[in-house]
Amino acid sequence: MSSPEAVAVIPARMGSSRFPGKPLAPILGLPMVEHVYRRVALCRSLQGIYVATCDREIYDCVRGFGGEAIMTSPKHPTASDRVAEAAQRIAASILVMVQGDEPMVLPEMIDRAVAAMQGDPARGCVNLAKRITDEAEFLDPNTIKVVMDREGDALMFSREPIPTRRLLGWGGIHPFKQVCIIPFRRQILLQYAHLERGAAELAESVDMLRLVEHGLKVRMVETEFDTHAVDTRADLQAVEKRMLQDPLTRQYALQAVKTALKVQSAAS
Repeated sequence: MSSPEAVAVIPARMGSSRFPGKPLAPILGLPMVEHVYRRVALCRSLQGIYVATCDREIYDCVRGFGGEAIMTSPKHPTASDRVAEAAQRIAASILVMVQGDEPMVLPEMIDRAVAAMQGDPARGCVNLAKRITDEAEFLDPNTIKVVMDREGDALMFSREPIPTRRLLGWGGIHPFKQVCIIPFRRQILLQYAHLERGAAELAESVDMLRLVEHGLKVRMVETEFDTHAVDTRADLQAVEKRMLQDPLTRQYALQAVKTALKVQSAAS
């Protein structure tokens, strides 16, 4: 049997400094990591999904709802390093990192990112980028801003507001943010784990800067879709309200309930 071309890997860990235990935080009765997993499962361009975690609680949760999980080292400095370790046990040519704190991720976003990579075999890494239209979001350090060259490759990622508004004002700039759907070609991901962390990556705490600092291209692909990451408990409450009105949630919520009932029945 041939290896799948594209799979998703969802890095998740309990030790978030701002929100400990975040992946298992309940949203509409399901743990956040399950929402991410089930939404990714609706994507047509993937042939598999794995959660990469260093925590037994998350591993057991994922296995409990019928998902695939891989235990990884607790020592990884970044989500990309965790995905790179998991990649050693996954035979796929493209591995799509989908952050475990993005419970409103859309399958279309993954399809778009994967298609951009499949269309050019020379591309080793793709990120989605969305135009920032709200100045408050532009100033938010949780929003990772990106500046691109004329070809669409990333020049710099920062948690600071870039490009500066000093000369042109807010209306004169066209800022973009990174959207954390990140396909890697297998060889680039495995190489990533062996690259030295540079000054920019350490200062900004942005995974992709490791590739940029080593002269490797990160192609940015614009999307109109947005996500709503959960960084704090306040974010969790806001996302839960949005998901009450989200039609995609209804597509997988019933299946989640059926799976839970089967598990309970088998255990009794």
